[in-house]
Amino acid sequence: MIKTTINLEPEKKVYFASDQHFGAPNPKESKIREEKFIRWMNEIKEDAQVLFLMGDLFDFWHEWNHVIPKGYVRVLGKIAELKDHGVQIYFFVGNHDLWMKDYLEEEIGCTVFYKKQYFEIAGKQFLLAHGDGLGPGDKGYKRMKKVFTNPVAKWFFKWLHPDIAMRIALYMSQKNKMISGEEDKAFLGEDKEFLIIYSKKKLETENIDYFIYGHRHLPMVLDLEKNSKYINLGDWISYFTYGVFEHDFQLKTFEKQE
Repeated sequence: MIKTTINLEPEKKVYFASDQHFGAPNPKESKIREEKFIRWMNEIKEDAQVLFLMGDLFDFWHEWNHVIPKGYVRVLGKIAELKDHGVQIYFFVGNHDLWMKDYLEEEIGCTVFYKKQYFEIAGKQFLLAHGDGLGPGDKGYKRMKKVFTNPVAKWFFKWLHPDIAMRIALYMSQKNKMISGEEDKAFLGEDKEFLIIYSKKKLETENIDYFIYGHRHLPMVLDLEKNSKYINLGDWISYFTYGVFEHDFQLKTFEKQE
């Protein structure tokens, strides 16, 4: 097991956010959510040591050799500002931005992950992942992901004109749970939630204090065995939730409406 160790500096915190799906359902409505996310990044700037972006920052993302999708300038600029300010930024590729390559690494200095990772933060053990494709079931999605990540499929898509490619991709993204569906708003039970099943299986052989995932959209903190916690980070579509860790983990809501 490869593990990254983070020693927290005094008065510093680790932040987690996932599933912004910027670009959805259209640029005008997305911009409102983008501005809210930027306000949040402004708020955490001074005490953040590490920021984990846990996937699906964009509703669709593809990198050609010399072209990236139009938009998101202020969001990307703010992430770059945090990085220049000294915040370490880790980006987990989600199922909507799985065609991420090296743009965030080369232009901003983020560390990009394509699969689950283990971290030790202030002596606590973390397993972090976007969450798609983990655990039992969801065979249809797993087959689809194999097609989308197939080098041949990626090669053919790359040779489409970006205007045509983006129109096709955004249409498909909207059909494929662009925004959290009704099934994401209900807790299915511990015996049916695939990420909970996956986490419990991991606990049989590994000591993990915190399992933290995106993807599921429903914000949740659940106590497991061995004093372990299972966390769904929620999203920035309906819930505007985020995680923060200093001495322990908290799931919070940004600009919560009373």
